[in-house]
Amino acid sequence: MVPAQLIVNDEFRWQALAWAVTQPGQFVAFLNNNGIAYPNDPFPNRLYVGAKRVVCLNAEKQSNTQRAQREVDFFKALADAQQVRPSHWVGYFGYDLKNQVEDLHSRNPDRLGFPDAYFVEPEWVLDFQGDTVFITGEGSADALLQTIRTHPSTPYPLYLTPHPLPPIRCRVSPDEYQANVRRVQQLIREGDVYELNYCIEFFREDALLDPLTTYRALTERSPMPFSSFLKLGDRYVLGASPERFLKKDGRRLISQPIKGTIRRGQSPAEDQSLRRQLLASEKERAENLMIVDLVRNDLARSAETGSVRVDELFGIYGFRQVYQMISTVSATLRERVSWADAIRHAFPMGSMTGAPKIRAMERIDELEVSRRGVYSGAIGYITPDNDFDFSVVIRSLLYNAQTRYTSFSVGSAITYDADPEEEWHECLLKAQAIRDVLETPLAQNR
Repeated sequence: MVPAQLIVNDEFRWQALAWAVTQPGQFVAFLNNNGIAYPNDPFPNRLYVGAKRVVCLNAEKQSNTQRAQREVDFFKALADAQQVRPSHWVGYFGYDLKNQVEDLHSRNPDRLGFPDAYFVEPEWVLDFQGDTVFITGEGSADALLQTIRTHPSTPYPLYLTPHPLPPIRCRVSPDEYQANVRRVQQLIREGDVYELNYCIEFFREDALLDPLTTYRALTERSPMPFSSFLKLGDRYVLGASPERFLKKDGRRLISQPIKGTIRRGQSPAEDQSLRRQLLASEKERAENLMIVDLVRNDLARSAETGSVRVDELFGIYGFRQVYQMISTVSATLRERVSWADAIRHAFPMGSMTGAPKIRAMERIDELEVSRRGVYSGAIGYITPDNDFDFSVVIRSLLYNAQTRYTSFSVGSAITYDADPEEEWHECLLKAQAIRDVLETPLAQNR
């Protein structure tokens, strides 16, 4: 179907999202690049609404056994659905899908209740390009445009956060965190792992959020090139990710791991000093290089021989709160390897596991006290031509409106020379933008 092309203003994107969120029972996915330039391009500005087909995996509801989780090959199920009728797809792979990729399991409780993986063929796709929206769907684009234009850009009802605000708590204390960092370092000294991404969960119980208003506040405070908003019934993902997991453009595969973080300065001069400090850090470069090697190995499983290359090593990129060290690895997909297997072979993102990858994931399950779920998985889209782009789910708020439980996790790569106290402060820095939003009365976030 040829998309309808219509002229709109910038606020129309938010009106369209507000309209979509208030449609009863509708699936909604919103990708937003915030106008931020990114190597190999950021997410498009795109809204997906409704669900013609759903491919979902929820192993916990099927059975508590590992066997039941393996009975459904999610990557194959998604590829089969695409082969039957090529279409747009949007959704996520949760971190615990690792249990299908490798002989692994997840022991921690699931407090949020998201499916392990969830993809939708939408009823409507709205592509926003400058002052133009391209609308693809089964009905009248003009009628849809008129409906959206008459809808207020702020969703109703607007829930006000009760006072006093429920506390945001962390599942581990600073002392427990630092003790676990030292435990990881002992594992490194013993040769068990070389690097491990250790994550911690912050959460709020009895949280009453207006998801769209909260997402807009997070976007204003922390604009990112891979921003996302997902609504699955009563469950929401409010994402502000700076990191790409994997992109396919034709036969080219691109992965861009992030390892290395430092705060932004209070002045241009301090900014430049901090940027140079990050680039010169032996520790941060070592972390980044180890994950680059891991990603090269992951891509090699799907690539033509000799095509894997490092396009950029130790690139320093600035965001609102932090500078990040980002490297770019690319490869050419082998002709007999499917797009779905390219994702399978690289999942989950090496920057969120450590090296060697399988052993790191086993140790992660022993050390962490929260199931990662959607966090550190991947959110993104697939095109009818089998191209795709996925971000890493970090700097993201997860919310179950039914249970009023909200959660976000942060982590860092632990190496043999890591300073436990500095790693704790890095986690707090990464958590700051979401904490700022949650600790502000919602009425003030408009």
